[in-house]
Amino acid sequence: MAEQATEHTTVSAPPERCYAVVTDIERYPEWAADIKQVTVDRRDDQGRPLVCTFRAAAFGRSTSYTLEYDYGDAPHALSWRLTQGDITTKLDGCYVFDAAVGGGTDVTYHLEVELRVPIPGFIKLRAASRIMSTALRELKARVESTG
Repeated sequence: MAEQATEHTTVSAPPERCYAVVTDIERYPEWAADIKQVTVDRRDDQGRPLVCTFRAAAFGRSTSYTLEYDYGDAPHALSWRLTQGDITTKLDGCYVFDAAVGGGTDVTYHLEVELRVPIPGFIKLRAASRIMSTALRELKARVESTG
């Protein structure tokens, strides 16, 4: 069974800037500490990364997985689904960007994780929460430092 988690943060930048950073997937290794390498396997007809393979640090080891992106709700949201993973069978999620009252952006990150190896749900939830809080903290730092 997949574990689901959702986290939020507010970024001092407009939603369009947040969206631009998360859709610049090839640059993730520059600011997302756990992402070691990104390869764009396929682009859509607008040149955006559609299918990407990642090498990342997870659970104390290196992992590889491939995500397919959905730009159907752009620039309000970016979603993805796992198409292949060595230790994951599900790694589906989305970022949602809403204008914050008083300026900035409320960013919501939703993630569903399922691992090939059965482990207790609370450990999966803790891992998903760590992934999300790290990703949001690093996204906030990247957006605010490059705006």
